[in-house]
Amino acid sequence: MLRVEHIGIAVKDLSASIPLYEKLLNSLCYKKERVESENVETAFFRRGETKIELLESSQSDGVIARFIEKKGEGIHHIAFEVIDIVAEMKRLKQEGFVLLNEAPKEGADNKLVCFLHPKNTHGVLIELCMEKK
Repeated sequence: MLRVEHIGIAVKDLSASIPLYEKLLNSLCYKKERVESENVETAFFRRGETKIELLESSQSDGVIARFIEKKGEGIHHIAFEVIDIVAEMKRLKQEGFVLLNEAPKEGADNKLVCFLHPKNTHGVLIELCMEKK
């Protein structure tokens, strides 16, 4: 793993959350994107090397909506950039981690992604991400 690529934060309402994070980070939202595979609307911020991804569920029964129902708004996942997502998935599976998807899938911000089950990572949802060529 190369670095923390971004921190994902679950929010109920992007239209209310974007201005809050713009004030907090003193930085404009540089990208909004819908990710069909995850049923989410996203908004991205950058401060130096750090990126923040806000996630709003696009469905009332989506993963983010269920997360907020159980835990409330807040940190949803930490994403790590990898050089070769397939090789990293294979390595982590051999190490005993449970992958939530067997193959990389399309993610936001021009990335291929895979998630690790939080039961193997002390309750933290981990995302692996690799820039698409």
